Amino acid sequence: MTISKEQSEEKLTLKLEGRLDTTTAPQLETELKNSLEGVKELILDFSDLAYISSAGLRVLLGAQKQMNKQGSMKICHVNEMIMEVFDVTGFADILTIE
Repeated sequence: MTISKEQSEEKLTLKLEGRLDTTTAPQLETELKNSLEGVKELILDFSDLAYISSAGLRVLLGAQKQMNKQGSMKICHVNEMIMEVFDVTGFADILTIE
C-alpha cells in the first residue's frame, strides 16, 4: 500500500493506494500516530484503495476515536466493494463517508 500525505495547517489528507489489510494496516496506524497531533480535520482519500480487511477497519476505528476528541474525520471516494464492507460491518453508521 502507498500512502500519499498532504498537510496544511490543521488539515491532513492521506490518500491510500492498494490494499489495506493485515500486512499494511500497521503502516497506516504508524502514519496516523505520527501525524495526528494538532490536526483538526482528517481526510482519507480511498479513490485508489482496492481492498480493506478487518485489520484496516480496526485502524479506521482507532483513527475515528482519536479524531472525535480533536476534530473530524471524513472518508471520500469509496468504491462499491469497500462501501459494501462498511455497510455489512456497520461502519457506514460510524464513519463519515462522502
